[in-house]
Amino acid sequence: MDWVTAGIGLMGGFTGGLLGVGGGVIYLPLMVMLKGMDTHRAVGTSLFVIVFTGAFGAFFHHKAGMVDVKMALLMGIFSIAGVWVGTKISVNADPAILRKIFSVFLVVMAIKLFFTK
Repeated sequence: MDWVTAGIGLMGGFTGGLLGVGGGVIYLPLMVMLKGMDTHRAVGTSLFVIVFTGAFGAFFHHKAGMVDVKMALLMGIFSIAGVWVGTKISVNADPAILRKIFSVFLVVMAIKLFFTK
């Protein structure tokens, strides 16, 4: 068993259940840094793993009455168009540029979230 990969999965699942994050925020950087995975493969692998994280996390949160189903369905439907366009751009982009864009996005979102009441 690959304990590093299992640990990444455990950490991503935990933060997914706790905070609703996991995919890009946890899986992607850890696969690149700890597993030496190239950025494009890490993006694709992260998206695949999110199927499990999202499905089980949504189930447990829905069971606790913490899902706005109408909003989730609308966002889910429109996310299909977004992921199609994003994938078309991502698979042809320079991995170093993708990492930089991702890093800036995380920092900006973290600062915004930190200072939001």
